[in-house]
Amino acid sequence: MKPMGRRSFLAAATALGIGAGVSSHAIASAVSDNEKTPDQAPDQTAEIYQRDRDLPFIGTEETFSTPALLKLNSINEDHIAFLEEIGLPDLGERRIGDMDAGGLDVQILSAHTPSVQNVPGQRGIDLAHDLNRQLVDGPIAAYPGRFKAFATLPLRSPEAAADELERAVRQDGFLGALTNGHIAGKYLDHPDFEPVLARAVALDVPIYLHPGYPADEVFRTYYSTTRPEYTKEFQDYIFSGSGYGWHQEVLTQCIRMITYGVFDRFPTLKIIIGHMGEGLPFYYERIVNDMGEPTANSLEKPFGQYFQDNFWVTTSAFPQTELLDLLLKHISVDRVMFATDYPFADIKAQTDWFRGVDLPREDKEKIAFRNAENLFRMKIPVR
Repeated sequence: MKPMGRRSFLAAATALGIGAGVSSHAIASAVSDNEKTPDQAPDQTAEIYQRDRDLPFIGTEETFSTPALLKLNSINEDHIAFLEEIGLPDLGERRIGDMDAGGLDVQILSAHTPSVQNVPGQRGIDLAHDLNRQLVDGPIAAYPGRFKAFATLPLRSPEAAADELERAVRQDGFLGALTNGHIAGKYLDHPDFEPVLARAVALDVPIYLHPGYPADEVFRTYYSTTRPEYTKEFQDYIFSGSGYGWHQEVLTQCIRMITYGVFDRFPTLKIIIGHMGEGLPFYYERIVNDMGEPTANSLEKPFGQYFQDNFWVTTSAFPQTELLDLLLKHISVDRVMFATDYPFADIKAQTDWFRGVDLPREDKEKIAFRNAENLFRMKIPVR
């Protein structure tokens, strides 16, 4: 892809939510003191806005980067400038200020996709360890109780990745690990990664499946064209990422893990997916019905049971009530957790949205913070 001008990149990125989710959903869904939807009278708007103002929140998918990681994972200098402008590398007062403004008590940090998971050999091992330690020595130490983290793993070296997961969990208090799509063309159902899955089970910590960009061959086949009149400077990147491809990529990996017996080999493995299920609520019945018969003799449980037993889902960057309602039709409220996808989406817009959702207070507490407390064996700080 050829470089674009900084102005066009920033405009496109802002409009399309580059990097994670689509922040325009948050803008459209938020209800503020001065905003109302067409079917709401002013008094209804005020009532919704004031609802559950005391509700605490844990953000379970909150992204960060570092100068080295920006250089490793960005398209060009304009991309880096955009990510710096929205505050991706900021792990200090700007981030804390945005959390306080939105009432987000805790962020569980994860490294910007694809992090260092595709860096091979000792360099990848060292980069992952250094990235994890930077969090411990930096924001986690500087702001006690406000930040937790998922470990970055050097997945090109699976045994070393398993060791780094154990070190990060046992020594530094990390809550699990986050992965970003394929690892050199392989997903976590590949036998190479069984040491990582086995260690996560032994430690009783989850793995968060975050999207990653597709392999080159998939990109060329699905997300590009030979017709230059239809190719803009940024559109293929967005098309393969937050505009569409990311969500299909994660859901495909989930179905692979079930279909190819990962959860029969590791029955207590815990997997988290974001973005309101990455399309799972829409496709749930079709997937379960159509995959049930061909896997009936190869799997130990009915296909849909694995979604109930092994998966948690976060709301990251999709503050849309109709999607939450559909998700809760198929997935227990005990398995849904709040997330914002900061800084690619606005914290306050999403906490305001969730406060206004019409659910019983008990269910709202589960999604906002209690399910995360239970899964991660943590407590929200008293402030």
